[in-house]
Amino acid sequence: MKSIRTMAVDLSKKSTTMRKLFRKIKRTKERISYQKYYLKYKVDDKIVFFETFNGRNYACSPKAIYEKMLEMKEFKDYKFIWAFIDPDQHEVKKDKRLLLVKQNSKDYFRALSSAKYWIVNSILEESIKKKKNQVYVQCWHGTPLKRLRYDIEVEGSVMNSISEIRKRNDIDAVRFDYFISPSKFCTKVFTSAFNLKKLGKENILIEKGYPRNDSLFHYTEKEIVNLKKKFGIKQDKKVILYAPTFRDNQHTSGVGYTYELGIDFERLQKKFGKDYILLFRTHYFVAKQLDLSQYNGFIIDVSLVDDVNELYMVSDIIMTDYSSVFFDFANLKRPMLFYMYDLELYKGKLRDFYIDLDELPGPITQTQEELESVLENIENISKEYKEKYEQFNKKYNYLDDGNASSRVIAELFKEKN
Repeated sequence: MKSIRTMAVDLSKKSTTMRKLFRKIKRTKERISYQKYYLKYKVDDKIVFFETFNGRNYACSPKAIYEKMLEMKEFKDYKFIWAFIDPDQHEVKKDKRLLLVKQNSKDYFRALSSAKYWIVNSILEESIKKKKNQVYVQCWHGTPLKRLRYDIEVEGSVMNSISEIRKRNDIDAVRFDYFISPSKFCTKVFTSAFNLKKLGKENILIEKGYPRNDSLFHYTEKEIVNLKKKFGIKQDKKVILYAPTFRDNQHTSGVGYTYELGIDFERLQKKFGKDYILLFRTHYFVAKQLDLSQYNGFIIDVSLVDDVNELYMVSDIIMTDYSSVFFDFANLKRPMLFYMYDLELYKGKLRDFYIDLDELPGPITQTQEELESVLENIENISKEYKEKYEQFNKKYNYLDDGNASSRVIAELFKEKN
């Protein structure tokens, strides 16, 4: 028998009117619940709140900023709060100033109502009302290939219409005080996608590079060896990281976004299993874990690994479709390829792209046969993309140098410098 929640989601998919009604009721209840915390707790100028991917991970720019702040004497008397869905599942860098809270708990709402700074990389709930003397820092989580928010022009999502996406954006974006950008390209895209100009927020961009990529410039070979041991990767194997994105039209009521394999892992294992290990990482929206047990010894499911940078570091090649992961991976100047088996559908009916695909610093494949052929000749093919790769990094990653966190912190805390 279906649960009430599942039935509500089914109805929401079928009826925009009912979906809006359900969300309005939920939003109203949450706002009333948060109001008592909003009124009760005063803002403490020396509390910083961090959250990534809605409490799912300890990663990305908030992690980089937090760990850099720990090293700085200017913040020796500050308090740092990290929020997670399950705080016990994450290896947060320990410090006496650190407090972990469970998302949507009393401690969570107390933290949000009293922290001077909110440093996050995704959406905060609409019910969280920001006080005038609080500072909301939106880090986002990558240079976008696929269109976002106000720039989406096709009705491809089963859970949100274009008008709903835009309304939800404005509720979130009107609270922003700073928005981190890694490049001129992203500054332009974020301004458009998040409707910043119309909201009077076009001057909040901090264009200093991505803190999330700092660690890609500071790792050691010893760290690589240790990370491979951590993930169970044999040291003599080459590593492919396969990180596809989610599809807006693949959603199961009561489960969430799912992922339908468009790749034949059995064929890949037979052809490349002797020399390669494949790390498979789904998008953080994808709730249902895939059963990959039949590929033991070849595929390792790394979807629950907190920090994707660790996976970049151990990988010789990255393979993706429309995910933004390749922008960050490009800092390592290692081979990449694109498996876009549903390119026409994705481009025409789901999202479309910000950049011309001819700019991509690696080959695009659309069939299993093309994919295997490229993998067999990846080193030679990658040499053909050397110049394009260099141009790509000059346009999108020119500010990434391992020190973006320091520059961003200096901008956020000007009065302390």
